Amino acid sequence: MDRREFGRWIAAAIVTRSLPRTSNIVTRMHHHPGTQPTVVAGIRIVDSTIAKQAEQFARAAYQPYLFNHAMRTFLFGSLIGKAMKLEWDEELVFLAAIMHDLGLTVQHMGPLPFELSGAQAARAFLHGHGVSTERANVVWDGIALHPTMVAEFKQPEVALIAAGAAADVTGSGLDAVSADARAAVLHYAPRLGFKHAFVHSCADVVRRYPRVASRSFMRDIGERYVPGFSEPNICDAIEHAPFEEGSS
Repeated sequence: MDRREFGRWIAAAIVTRSLPRTSNIVTRMHHHPGTQPTVVAGIRIVDSTIAKQAEQFARAAYQPYLFNHAMRTFLFGSLIGKAMKLEWDEELVFLAAIMHDLGLTVQHMGPLPFELSGAQAARAFLHGHGVSTERANVVWDGIALHPTMVAEFKQPEVALIAAGAAADVTGSGLDAVSADARAAVLHYAPRLGFKHAFVHSCADVVRRYPRVASRSFMRDIGERYVPGFSEPNICDAIEHAPFEEGSS
């Protein structure tokens, strides 16, 4: 499944490009005061003050499986960006990745689509911590657009959130990431039964706020007026993602 399909499926219900493989040496360093920050598969875990504050904010809202997904989104997105030889603001990508699913949490879900609820919560948090409007708006875009095809055509700070999330949810784009790097990411942030838990969290949002499940009007028209038209279900792509689930 490619990222375009991922974006179409998610946008209707709630990017694979040929990329070179990475050859990163996998390292993992535990972060303690006075030592180097954690590095996973050659990607540095951002440890600026606002990044630490955002991590704490997200951790307080997320269930453990969802926090780990947010971390993997950052890591997979960064690895894909590195394979594509892109340049990006690491702090902005980290902030958007770590908070991109706030809209799936009890604290931040609401009548808006989950990506907009999450984007609003993240921007409010960043403004409250003195982050400029310009930088907060980039994070807003990264979160609000991550389930859509639009993200692929935006700047890397936005596109890499969509790429990282798609890689972790459906396996899209993982051909850009070496097997060793994938293993390092999964060791650092285990999946914790992600497939089942993620689908049920999404269903809980729809159960509480049915209108968030609205879909593209073009899909409605296709189903009614185009013989043989059909779209695959995102649940199938999640179930068949190339990851073994586990509790640790």
